[in-house]
Order: sequence, then structure tokens, then C-alpha cells
Amino acid sequence: MSGLFGLGQTLLLALDPERAHDLTLKTLELGVYPRSSGSDDPRLKQAVFGLDFPNPIGMAPGFDKDARVPHQLLEMGFGFVEVGTLTPRAQSGNPAPRLFRSHRDRAIVNRLGFNNEGQDAALTRLARRPRGIVGVNLGANRDSTDRIADYADGITRMAPVADYFTINISSPNTPGLRDLQAPRKLDALLGKVQEARKALGPKAPPLLVKLAPDLADADLPEVAAVIEQNEADGIIVSNTTLARDNLRDETLLREAGGMSGRPAFLRTTRMLARVHQATEGRLPLIGVGGLDSGEAALAKIEAGASLIQLYTALVFEGPGLIGRIKDTLVRAMARENADNLKPLIGRRAGEWSEKELPDVVV
Repeated sequence: MSGLFGLGQTLLLALDPERAHDLTLKTLELGVYPRSSGSDDPRLKQAVFGLDFPNPIGMAPGFDKDARVPHQLLEMGFGFVEVGTLTPRAQSGNPAPRLFRSHRDRAIVNRLGFNNEGQDAALTRLARRPRGIVGVNLGANRDSTDRIADYADGITRMAPVADYFTINISSPNTPGLRDLQAPRKLDALLGKVQEARKALGPKAPPLLVKLAPDLADADLPEVAAVIEQNEADGIIVSNTTLARDNLRDETLLREAGGMSGRPAFLRTTRMLARVHQATEGRLPLIGVGGLDSGEAALAKIEAGASLIQLYTALVFEGPGLIGRIKDTLVRAMARENADNLKPLIGRRAGEWSEKELPDVVV
């Protein structure tokens, strides 16, 4: 089955991005998609924050915002799927047009603004539990008068169907949301979220925090320390960026929003390495951003990731990318005579942390 999710990739790339995305979801719902054949190489298994992942490759949130197709994505070969971002109440997001892609740069700029059908709709869908690990990415409503309460309430509401939670405070498309990354506000947020989570009992889903790649280097150690002190189980590095590093397409350069895809790889991988160093490997990290090849996936792991996520690359590379990443990781372990990925995790964090970045953020 060729093309993106069983449809002609050229056709999808010719359509309006949001229309193409919805068509892809509908195709998956109809059962038209390539299934992964056979079991994963056992060396790809990862035991992270109390969960057993068959492989380290996850579908990042943003693709399946409303938990419509997690089962199908798992059947395609992902080791886990993260749905959302889900807000307490349904909201339409920002006005269209709000999604822009560049085939030349293998990049997307979006300013969607947490458009979703709300947590209750996703809760109903996820009650039909798919076989596999499904994380739930939580956000706050744009018009919320108490955003911290939105996150805490989401923990309580979605706990029955979540294998893990992600607190998304790093989207650039909800005004003021990234302010919650400031250490004092982050401490208050995580304190309330952990109260809600601990009320669930000893089997409460693990808690991850997703950071923006535009945090200043000097702020990272304190932010990471706050996350550790509040006993989060891991960190996701990172969300889309406001920077336009390595982006040549003038159309995208003119658009506001968060950039994802190949141009974001250096910035996000460098930050991943710095978070790994700041936490001294104590917290598992999920590496996200510009991951469009097996070599890029290996680089994320060597920079400090225990797991990885992708989305934008599938738009341009198609679902065959999943298998290519697995093959690259297996070959890397074979070269090191390793039985698992652990010897590879973070072994080049020092090198990646010293990479130079442009200092222009728009």
C-alpha cells in the first residue's frame, strides 16, 4: 500500500493541509492503511516510567487530536500513540488559514490553537481501549479563567483511559500559555496537578511535561529542577518553535505560529541534550522535532531520548519511515553488541549540547 496512510501522497500534498489531514483520518477510520507485519525486534523494547513499550517510536500529539484512530496507528507499527491536545471544553481554535507546509523545507507552520472536540468526546472513544500504549496530552481552554484547574481537572477526568499524561504548556498558539513554564508558575501548576493525580491512588498514570524549544539556555536547569522536585515522571523535548532556523520558504517565513519538521531538528536536539545533562539522566526524555530519518532518530537517542515521537515527517515521508527508523536503530545496537537501547541513550549529549544556534527568534 503506497503513499501516505494508503492514499496517494502526491494527491494529499496537493490538497489544503487541513483538508488532507481530515481525509487521512477518515481513511484510517475506514481501515485503509498499511499494517505492520510481524513483531518488533525485541531489542527495540523500552521499559520507561513503568510502561513497557514494544518499540520507542511514538505518534506525536496533534495528528489524532480527538482520539479517533489510536488503534489504527498502533497497528501501523508505532510503539505508542499520544492523542490530543485535549481541553476540558470543545473549542474551534484559531481562524483559518492556520496550517502551512513547505515540501521544499520538509516543514510545517501551524497556529491551530488547540482545536478539539473536548475531553468528554475523547473519553467516550478511548473507553474502547486499544491494545497498546496511549498517552493523553492535556491543554487549557483559550478562554479559561483558571488554566491550572483545567489541567488538574483533565487528570481526574481522563485517568480511566490514559496510560500516561502530558501537560502541554508549550504551544505557542494559545496566548500566555508558555508563561506557565516560568519556574514559580510551573511549580504551582505541577503542585495542583500532582494533587489530582495522587488522589487517583497508586495506579495513577505517569506524568510528563512538554517544554518549548525556545526556552533560554540559562533557564533550563531551574525549569528541569522544578519538574524533578514535583516528581514528574519524564519530560518531552519539545514542542514547535517560534524560531525559523534553516527555513528558506518565504511563504512559511511570513506566517505566524509554531514550526515543526526538518528545520527544527538542530534546535530541538540541542535542547534535548541540555535537558539530559541538566537532569543527569534521572528523568526519561521523549525526543521530538525534525525527526525524518533513521539517522535523525538515532541522533535523538544519542542526545538523551529514551523514546521518540514524530508527526510532520510522515506528511512528507509516508508510513514507511516507521520501519526505516526501526531498522536503523537495530543496526546501531548490533554495531555496539547491545541487547537494548540503553547504551546508546545520551552517549553524545555533550556533543549535541554544544551545537551553535542562530540567535534570531521571530
